[in-house]
Amino acid sequence: MKFTIQEHHSRRLHYDLRLEMDGVAKSWALPKGIPERRGEKRLAIQVEDHSVEYMDFEGVIEEGYGAGAVRIWDRGEYELLKKDGKEIKIRMHGNLAKGEFVLIRFPKAGENGWLMIKTE
Repeated sequence: MKFTIQEHHSRRLHYDLRLEMDGVAKSWALPKGIPERRGEKRLAIQVEDHSVEYMDFEGVIEEGYGAGAVRIWDRGEYELLKKDGKEIKIRMHGNLAKGEFVLIRFPKAGENGWLMIKTE
């Protein structure tokens, strides 16, 4: 399955993680990017699902929600290792994003709050 991480220059720079899953691109906004070292945690806010085609988008969103420049920071394939209502564990095979990561629900950050943790 495919993943994409898009660098998104909207009101504030953040990164959008998109995982091809269940026929859509499941999506999280990562204010500080993906974790780079084992054990490092980063806030991930789940946003609405996008079309799988959007995973290839680079360009400028002219107006409205998310307005700003978008470029692909990394992309590749991932393996789904575990998925339930509270946790998604994946192994990413990208140029920059490599290894195992887990997304864990983080209720302290609100209804859509998750943590992304590099586990390997």
